[in-house]
Amino acid sequence: VQLQASGGGSVQFGGSLRVSCSASGSIFSITAMGWYRQAPGKQRELVASITSGGSTNYADSVKGRFTISRDNAKNTVYLQMTSLKPEDTAVYYCNADLRPVSGSSIYTRYWGQGTLVTVSS
Repeated sequence: VQLQASGGGSVQFGGSLRVSCSASGSIFSITAMGWYRQAPGKQRELVASITSGGSTNYADSVKGRFTISRDNAKNTVYLQMTSLKPEDTAVYYCNADLRPVSGSSIYTRYWGQGTLVTVSS
């Protein structure tokens, strides 16, 4: 099982960007998926999460600007980012709480490799 993130890049202040993350491999099911970010010199923080039923949760700093969504058929989670600010600059990591087909029946959090988002002023 692996998570592959894509879509990061550089954008100017006020711009938009969408990042995606797909889970692949022998997956039995996925519950929550989400995005965290880590800026230089700071701790990793939650950006947004979404359950398999579509319930969402956002960090206060991104409410009204970011939208998380998912395609359960594709095991993919998206993060649409608008009105980007320089303080949004960070490496964005996706995660998924999933149960593989084989092995333990416990749901485990898997992480993607991270994608860099840079917002210039």
